[in-house]
Amino acid sequence: MHESKLHSQGKVLFLNKDYIAEFVYGGVDGAITTFAVVAGAEGANLGITVVIILGIANLIADGFSMSVGNFFSTKAERDLYEKHKEVEYWEIENLREKEVAEIREIYSAKGFKGELLEKVVAVIIADKDVWVDTMMKEELEMVKGEKTPYKTAGVTFFSFLLVGSVPLLSYFFAGTTQGNDQQLFIYSCVLTAIALGLVGSLKSKVTEKNMLLGIVETVLLGGLAAILAYFVGDILESFLL
Repeated sequence: MHESKLHSQGKVLFLNKDYIAEFVYGGVDGAITTFAVVAGAEGANLGITVVIILGIANLIADGFSMSVGNFFSTKAERDLYEKHKEVEYWEIENLREKEVAEIREIYSAKGFKGELLEKVVAVIIADKDVWVDTMMKEELEMVKGEKTPYKTAGVTFFSFLLVGSVPLLSYFFAGTTQGNDQQLFIYSCVLTAIALGLVGSLKSKVTEKNMLLGIVETVLLGGLAAILAYFVGDILESFLL
């Protein structure tokens, strides 16, 4: 138990392992959506100032929206767990024999028989908290998550802003570089590909898949989103501007 707890509290880089998924998906979404905005604005030839304005607006609005959605999703899971837990306590108090029979059935299905089965049942039902915890895991297949709604939302928003700002870096420093809008866009493409590659490698740790595959998949998805946005912006610019 102690070893398991230490393992769950480990870190990858500066992140608690429990929240890597939120960082990864917040970062991927932030980079891809912001890069798509940049590409769309470039396709429409809207200029550096507009690119920055649209990019920052996307970072704040979409990042906040995603973190709020993550907050309510995590909170709903925890609330559902607590609701079912209350029901189990009520059933133990009011439908005791039925609940005892369910415990016996559960462990009988696991191969326990005779006197050993009865001893296991007796140990479990001797403590209401253990009893309820057993019913939650074995009957309902529900385990209370360690993640809190505020931390999941915070990590998601932070990651969205951090990684999502990468496609805008070349435009932020446009005044200190020599080059036109097209060159700035190329710099943005390179920086975004690097950022997506790094997040993709981190994603492979979450999904436990091949790291190279995770990097290629993430970069390709970002590139596809950018290509679509660029040509949509180019088409709209030809019709509307």
